[in-house]
Formats: sequence, structure tokens, C-alpha cells
Amino acid sequence: MATTVITGPFSLERVVNAVEKVRQRLLRAAEALRQANILYAVAGGNAVALWVSRVDETAVRNTQDVDILVRRADLPAIKIALQQAGFVYRHTAGLDAFLDGPGATPREAVHLVFANEKVRPEEPLANPDVTESQENPGGPAVRVISLHALVQIKLTAFRDKDRTHLRDLIEVGLITTDWPGKFPTILGQRLWQLLNTPGG
Repeated sequence: MATTVITGPFSLERVVNAVEKVRQRLLRAAEALRQANILYAVAGGNAVALWVSRVDETAVRNTQDVDILVRRADLPAIKIALQQAGFVYRHTAGLDAFLDGPGATPREAVHLVFANEKVRPEEPLANPDVTESQENPGGPAVRVISLHALVQIKLTAFRDKDRTHLRDLIEVGLITTDWPGKFPTILGQRLWQLLNTPGG
């Protein structure tokens, strides 16, 4: 039996609030890790948005995900730092996440991506190290994964949303035709596929 979804009125305020909550979650987590002297890098959709915004802010795509690249050896210290900042640790389905408070849903969380590890055993390449990152120049006090490392992660996972993110980077000129040669053959082939089909 089909279920009925209860909807409220259209609200630009709710849209703006949703984006702001993600931004604040990211900033709180980054500041907690910085204060604890834990090396990290913003990854995922927020990293894509930060890189795209350096070229064309009108091309930025909002995301609900807060993904942070860290080293697994730092996990005990990360738990302490983020829990002190109000996050609640959860390990479910093989994923390590920090919910944004006791009543938060899995959508309202910081997700850890472990450096130098494969997310799935069948993936062709491990994640890059967290040192492949830089401070955000002239913006919020966060460390951002390098463009090369970000593209590597996206090419390795290569899900629908990863391909979309890669096309965003291609569209603003951050990825060009010389980039496939910067990666192992299988990743280079995936990137050529996207460069040759910019419209999807």
C-alpha cells in the first residue's frame, strides 16, 4: 500500500535554514578538530562546493553531507573532540558518523572518511592521505582536501553523485583534458568518460 507523504507549504526560509545547518555543522566539527590538533580535511560534496566557489559561486551545488577525511589512528581523539562539541558517535553499517546531537537523524551528521584505506575492498585505489590538503585561503577556518586528492576519491567511488560532482569541477574548468594522465589507468579512463560526455 502506498503511503501518503505529508507536505508543508513551500518555504525559501526552510531551504536557507537547511543549507545553514550544514555549514554550521561543518564549521563546528572543523573547529573541534583544530582545537584538538587533529589533522583533517573537508572532503565530499562540501569540498567540491568550496573548490567550485573559487571559480564561480553560481555553479555551487548544495549538499547535506559533511564528510571529513581523517586517519583511523586518530579516531579515539576524534571521538573525544567531537563529543565535547555536542556530536554523538554512531557506528552503523560499517560507517563511522557523529550525529549532530542526541535527537539528530543520520542525515544530520558528520561522516568520517579514513585516509589510506579503501571504502570498499573492490575499489581500485585507497583514499589519499590527509596531508593532501590545505587551509582555506580567505574563507572559513577549515582545511580542504587538495583538488587532485578530491578528484581521486570521486573517481574511485564513481557513484552517480560522484560523477555529478566531477562534472561540476569539469564545467568550471578545474578539470581539463590533461587530467586523466595524472591517475592510474582505470581512473583516467573514468575521467575521459566524463570529459567526453559533459552533459551526462
